[in-house]
Amino acid sequence: MEGHTTDSGKRTGGPAWFAELKGFMNGRFSLEEDKAPRDEVYAAIEKGVVFRGVNLWVLIFATMIASLGLNVNSAAVIIGAMLISPIMGPIMGVGFSLGINDFDLLKKSLRNLTLMFIVAIVTSTVYFFISPLGDARSELLARTVPTTYDVLIALFGGLAGIVAQSRRDRTSTVIPGVAIATALIPPLCTAGYGLATGQLRFFAGAFYLFFINSVFIALATFLMVRFLKYEKKVFIDKVRERNVRRTMLAITLVTFIPSVFIGLRMVRVSVFEAVADKYVAQVFAFQNTRVIECAKFYGAGRKPSRIELLLVGETLTEDVIGNAEAQLERFGLKNTELVVRQASGTDRLDLSTLQKNYVELLGEKNRRIAELQSQIERYRVVDAGVDGISQELGVMMPSVGSIALTKGVRFDCEGAPCDTLLLGLVTPRTPGARIDTETLKEWLRLRTKIRDIRLFIEEPSADEN
Repeated sequence: MEGHTTDSGKRTGGPAWFAELKGFMNGRFSLEEDKAPRDEVYAAIEKGVVFRGVNLWVLIFATMIASLGLNVNSAAVIIGAMLISPIMGPIMGVGFSLGINDFDLLKKSLRNLTLMFIVAIVTSTVYFFISPLGDARSELLARTVPTTYDVLIALFGGLAGIVAQSRRDRTSTVIPGVAIATALIPPLCTAGYGLATGQLRFFAGAFYLFFINSVFIALATFLMVRFLKYEKKVFIDKVRERNVRRTMLAITLVTFIPSVFIGLRMVRVSVFEAVADKYVAQVFAFQNTRVIECAKFYGAGRKPSRIELLLVGETLTEDVIGNAEAQLERFGLKNTELVVRQASGTDRLDLSTLQKNYVELLGEKNRRIAELQSQIERYRVVDAGVDGISQELGVMMPSVGSIALTKGVRFDCEGAPCDTLLLGLVTPRTPGARIDTETLKEWLRLRTKIRDIRLFIEEPSADEN
């Protein structure tokens, strides 16, 4: 069962189980099955690269939908915009062209990527400039600060996208899923919001997030194309081939090398923030003192990192704060400054401002609760006084056997609510018994305070008799 030795004395093969395991793994994880030819993949990607006609209009519409979703803070609308956006085409075109040394496709991809960026930015800027809703909601704010997770999502999303594109069957849900996961159109809309409102920090953060996603999707496409060993473009003119290869190499280095440093820095920032959160949670866990604000700043270059805390409750002594500073090194925060502000002296203004914000937030929540309660009242079935109504009705009109009441809202053809109405189903005590519906309506108007009342008479069934 072991490997055998040839006449030359060289050992070949290995244990049989290892060969079987290797064959099993190759069969399971091979990407050669259903692999499309290079020309077929090239045609599919080149078609998605071009932005004119339908693609251009779909991009404009997707940008408007995403802007609306960001404006009203609707995640469902934003997901819908990401599904219909054709923005992945030029980005994957960049990575694919670098992978097969196709300079013409690279130029076309970069040209269309630039056009796509300008159209999306202009569309979103115009929308947010005329939109009456100018507040930055949570969905907008989430697209201004890229994290390590965004890098990883873009990288693995790009890998999934090019694997799906390299298959003969492209009817899978991979491409729409990648479009949702990588979230390319929302950062562009957020950048447009920053331009429209004059908040350049929104523009810078959102553009940075879009750049990171684009670069790592292209990088993933480039790596997978090389892994699949697609045939590279060969030039008849060797001088031109050498110049093109040098140009492609320069573009690859200029595009991808900065992304490596960006990714490493984002990893360091994420690790620092996670360690800082753990440090604050363990070291500042006092019974009568609470941390209400924790700001973390990762140092760049020679500038040290910094943790700023705002505390409320019992004032901590200098010895306690000194002990907390001494524990920074134990958590791996050796060169980190600790700034502690407490509710005394100059911090009173901050606390009053914080209290004012809490009061405003509480008022907004109370207002929203009142609105919801008002809506519930409009749709609620007649109040607990129904028991009293039925008892009074039994005395006033003995001919009534039973009554069912429900409150509803009448809408016009455009879906706007018009008025509240009361629907009643009246059953006579005996078949053919006369019921004065007009008198009953007037009494119900006084009793329920509802003007519009509709009554329906239902003859009693034989079982009820």
